[in-house]
Amino acid sequence: MTYRADPARYDTMQYRRSGASGLKLPVVSLGLWQNFGGTRDYPAAMEILGHAFDQGITHFDLANNYGPPAGSSEELFGQVLARDFRPYRDELIISTKAGYNMWPGPYGEWGSRKYLLASLDQSLGRMGLDYVDIFYSHRFDPETPLEETMGALAHAVKSGKALYAGISSYPEQQTREAHRILKEMGVATTIHQPSYSMINRWIEKDGTIEACGELGIGMIAFSPLAQGVLSGKYSSGRTEGTRGANPEGSLRASHIEPRVLTAVDRLAEIARARGQSMVQLALSWVLRRKEMTSALIGVRTLDQLKNNLGVLNNLTLSDEEVAAIDAATRDGQMELHPRPQGWLR
Repeated sequence: MTYRADPARYDTMQYRRSGASGLKLPVVSLGLWQNFGGTRDYPAAMEILGHAFDQGITHFDLANNYGPPAGSSEELFGQVLARDFRPYRDELIISTKAGYNMWPGPYGEWGSRKYLLASLDQSLGRMGLDYVDIFYSHRFDPETPLEETMGALAHAVKSGKALYAGISSYPEQQTREAHRILKEMGVATTIHQPSYSMINRWIEKDGTIEACGELGIGMIAFSPLAQGVLSGKYSSGRTEGTRGANPEGSLRASHIEPRVLTAVDRLAEIARARGQSMVQLALSWVLRRKEMTSALIGVRTLDQLKNNLGVLNNLTLSDEEVAAIDAATRDGQMELHPRPQGWLR
C-alpha cells in the first residue's frame, strides 16, 4: 500500500525558528541513532517514521555511523525516501553528520576536509539524495585546524550538497570560534547539537547554551532522556534487555549508579504531580529554554513515539517546578562534558 501523509499533519505540532535563521524545526525531532539499523525491517521502520511525519515531525536526524552497523540507518532511510517519502521531500529536514570512525585508515574519522567531504558524498549515496538539509561536524577535532573543518562545512553549503551547516558537541570556546570562522566564509552556523537533559547540564555549566543564544545559533538537544535513564526504566537497577546490559554500549555504569537513580525517583514524583510521564517531563524541561529549538528523541516502538509526542499537551513549567527539578537532581548529575573522544555517537 502506498503511503499517503495525513492531511492534518501540521495541526498539532509546534515549530520553532533555529536561532537567527529562517529554518523552523518541530519541537520534537526524530533521531535514527541506535534503533534504525540493520536489525530493523522496513515495515517496522515505516510504522514509526510514517506516524512521526503524520504528527508533524518533519526533521529526521542521521549520521554516517548510525546503525548498527555503521551506515545502515542512512541506507534504511534512503529506502523510506525512495518508496514512501519521496513526494514529501520538500517538507522534510534531513540531517547527517561526520566525525566518528567510519572506515579504516587515517582519513576515516575526525575533522579533516578529506574525511568530511568524502563522508558527505557517501551519505548522499546511501540515502539517494542530491543534498541534505543540515550537515554537521559531529565532534570537535583538536588536531585539525578549525578553519579546515569549518571550510569543509562551508564548501558543502556553497556546493549545494547541504543547505545549512551545524556543529555537534562543541564546547563554548570552540562554538564561538566555529561561528566566527564560518561567518567570515559567508556561511551561518545554523544549529548546534549537544547532549542535554535534567541530569546532564554541561552546556549550562560551560556557557555553550548562552553562547548560542548570543550568536543566534539554534540548538537541538540529543539524549534529552539521558539514553533512557529519564524514562524511569532503570529505577529498579535492572538492565536486562537495555543499553545498560551492553558493556561496550554508549550507556555507562556511572550513568545508572544509585545517586542518579535516586534523582530519577524524585523526578517521577514531579511528573506524576503534573499528570505527565517521565519522558514528557524530561522533554518539557529541555524545551523550556528559549535557546532550544528542538528535542531529538530516539524510539524503538510506536508506543514510545506516542508517549514522547504527549509532551505537546503541556510544554510549560512553572518557576516552582523548575526549582523542584533542580533540587531533585542536584546530587544526581552525570557530569558529562565533551572530550576529544566524544560521547559514543
